[in-house]
Amino acid sequence: MDLDAYVAAHHAQWARLEELVGRRRLTGAEADELLDLYQRVSTHLSVVRSASPDPSLVAHLSSLLARARLATAGKRAGSWSGLLAFFTTTFPAALYRLRRWWVATALVGVAVAVAVGAYAYANPQVWTSVMSQEEIDSFVRTDFEQYYSEFSHLDFTGLVWTNNAWVSAQVIALGIFGLPVVVILAMNVVNVGIAGALMAYHGRTALFFGLILPHGLLELTAVFVAGAAGLRIFWSWLVPGPVPRLQSLAHEVRSAVGIALGLAAVLFVSGVIEGFVTPSGLPTWARIAIGVTAETLFLLYVFVVGRAAYRRGATGDLESRDVGDLVPVSG
Repeated sequence: MDLDAYVAAHHAQWARLEELVGRRRLTGAEADELLDLYQRVSTHLSVVRSASPDPSLVAHLSSLLARARLATAGKRAGSWSGLLAFFTTTFPAALYRLRRWWVATALVGVAVAVAVGAYAYANPQVWTSVMSQEEIDSFVRTDFEQYYSEFSHLDFTGLVWTNNAWVSAQVIALGIFGLPVVVILAMNVVNVGIAGALMAYHGRTALFFGLILPHGLLELTAVFVAGAAGLRIFWSWLVPGPVPRLQSLAHEVRSAVGIALGLAAVLFVSGVIEGFVTPSGLPTWARIAIGVTAETLFLLYVFVVGRAAYRRGATGDLESRDVGDLVPVSG
């Protein structure tokens, strides 16, 4: 294709679109013209990309189309309806779409924690090699339990919420590298396994599960979801499927950002439970029942609300008008 001739043939349309985009107000006829030009220039950009991908021209047309898209879509302010749509459609659909990833991650994580705990229980040198007898006694008798009541309920809730949200965000952000996600998840489950073995070895099994389960069920599920989202990002560029590698990666990153935001709310709930329920004077069965209820509600949220949203076509990604122009693929 003769690029100079193509530019000369369509430059007037591009200039006209530039002019319309720059106007504060448009008449009805001008708005229709802008929409028509937007569609035409989108086609021009696709032609240029496929036949003669001049970087400067592609950048110029992409920028022009981005501004035209904003002009046609209008500026959308945040609203309660948008927030509601996120938690009833976008977030649960993303969780449901990745269900196999995070369920598998959770099963592997629990299996590793149990295996590590069983090994440590049978081999006490795992902790005696790094802890003195005084430290072991202190951990078993007081430290583990007092950790949950050291601060005020409100302060402790904020502390664990921000810490868990930060860990989840890190796991997702490092997902593109793959290995750091595995390392962070492994460190978490190994620590849980060793702590459980240490408490069980000294006859404190009931106390351990009575303090871990109320908040830990939902909290660990959220961490496993974050880990799965990170691993899915890694897989998206490693095995992109029928779409271009960058397009596959961009889709998963956008979805993962939504998951990270949604998990902040989930982790807030687990933080409230950890701050107010775990150290409370409620009977152990009642505290565990609250944890099981929270976990059950989360699973219902995913497999009822999320499945319905997914079947309506939601994937957890941005709406098509927000994604931008995609490179056409064959097949």
